[in-house]
Amino acid sequence: MNAAESQPRTFAKGISYQRLLDSDSRAVPEILRRENRFELPPSEIAVERYTSRAFFDLEVERLWKRVWQMACREEDIANVGDHIIYDIAGISFIVVRTRPAEIKAFYNACLHRGRMLREAGGQRASEFRCPFHGFAWNIDGSLKHIPCQWDFPHIKPAKWNLPEVKTATWGGFVFINMDANAEPFDQFHGPELTRQFARWPLERRFKQAHVAKILRCNWKVAQEAFMEAFHVVATHPQLLAGLGDSNSQYDVWGNFSRAISANGTPSPHLSWQPSEQEIFDSMVDRRLDDPPVAVIADGMTARQVAAHRAREVLRPALGGDVEQLSDAELVDSFYYTVFPNFHPWGAYNRIVYRFRPYGTDVDQSIMECMYLSPYAGDRPPSAPIHWLGPDDDWCDAPELGFLARVFNQDTFNLAKVQLGLKTMKKKTVTLANYQETKIRHFHHLLDNWLARA
Repeated sequence: MNAAESQPRTFAKGISYQRLLDSDSRAVPEILRRENRFELPPSEIAVERYTSRAFFDLEVERLWKRVWQMACREEDIANVGDHIIYDIAGISFIVVRTRPAEIKAFYNACLHRGRMLREAGGQRASEFRCPFHGFAWNIDGSLKHIPCQWDFPHIKPAKWNLPEVKTATWGGFVFINMDANAEPFDQFHGPELTRQFARWPLERRFKQAHVAKILRCNWKVAQEAFMEAFHVVATHPQLLAGLGDSNSQYDVWGNFSRAISANGTPSPHLSWQPSEQEIFDSMVDRRLDDPPVAVIADGMTARQVAAHRAREVLRPALGGDVEQLSDAELVDSFYYTVFPNFHPWGAYNRIVYRFRPYGTDVDQSIMECMYLSPYAGDRPPSAPIHWLGPDDDWCDAPELGFLARVFNQDTFNLAKVQLGLKTMKKKTVTLANYQETKIRHFHHLLDNWLARA
């Protein structure tokens, strides 16, 4: 990889994001001015990566069992004894707060005959007791009770703690790693992502919504649909009047990548110039039969109106600090991918995605969308996860607002992509050099992990 700071962008059409920032009404933070292009030869990705059982099994052994991965939010387990179940590729964990400032994660299996200790999360537990025979462990993993202990003289209680995995926290999220020899989280994560989010601290948010949907496609097919704006012209045509798609900016640092798409500016694909009202209506995905969200006055731009509205929405939580936020931070989309499957959005956009396999099924996955919102005073309760099946409509989760309609457009394609991959005579998929930068970077990192014996 050869990444050069501040390398200029050129586009066939449309204003560059850096030029757009020049017209902002506020000072733009330095982090939005940074560029770090990812340089590799053109990418051809083997189709079997999305369809092969052997490849899936290799990912389990060399990726999921070794990599740092996001398991939950800290507020999901706010009190001692609170716990959640995190499942990845057929492996289950109990993630529990054992002390006010301590979080641990254990393999979710009884050491007697393997029965899952917990099928769902819970609050203020004092033990994890197997429903099958009654073996029990304290929440710190130490052995608490052996039924008919006289019949198990071969069990040494001090050696019968629940097997534990590494944990770490960042931005209010809890991460786990199954590899006892894994590099420290701070080294894997690196300081750069923390620097980029310093202005928008995720730890000072609460989980306002959490929706998970089972999809009929490989987890990478699902994830990659949300790593570029290239698809907008065909998949979300209603957004083109108010979204700079093909002139988005893509950057890479270490184990994470970033895309920036400008809102409130028309797509370079359009052959006509929309009015500021049409731009704003597109930004909020207003349909013809919807009431107007706002009327754009003469002399105002859609970006200015959208930024003003966003400042007022955030003012109760952020107070006067909202006046220091640039229009870009309030309007544009900054979508990060932290390898392998964690997607927090920057500034005060509430979105966080996570994508993972659905059990051990190569052809199914789980897509999750969380909304993280700032707050004033005491932290509100964390929203429980709302599960949708593969045939459920995203609009069955009204807490997502208009994005539910957008997600329906996105996921309409994905099962058909999975079937198409199995049909392809060509053995590779071909990626764009720039607009699919984040996908190319992901596969570059995945190659490195899978090559490790």
